[in-house]
Amino acid sequence: QVHLEEYGGGSVQAGGSLRLRCTIDGSAATPECMGWFRQPPGKKREVVASIGRDGATTYPDAVKGRFTISKDSDKMTLYLHMNNLKPEDTAIYYCARDIYCSGALPHLIGWGQGTQVTVSP
Repeated sequence: QVHLEEYGGGSVQAGGSLRLRCTIDGSAATPECMGWFRQPPGKKREVVASIGRDGATTYPDAVKGRFTISKDSDKMTLYLHMNNLKPEDTAIYYCARDIYCSGALPHLIGWGQGTQVTVSP
């Protein structure tokens, strides 16, 4: 069974950067399609980045140009580089497998405990 675990969250000031990591265990290879989503306090979950079979990436407008998703198959690790963070980026961040390579939230499965990101003004 594939197990994902997120690391790298923390507290930063607006304009700062963080790099989140997602380790992948229990799989012979890094899943082809993966994504990151977040859950802000009191709000619904939202996808912030996805990576497809050919390495193509997609982002919602809210984070485009600031967030970058990448995958290191040798290290079995998924990353989310976040730059120019804003207070509205405050949320718990999760990585997940994208079972249909769609980038859609309902198709993201198997996330871990998440990692808290807090951005102060």
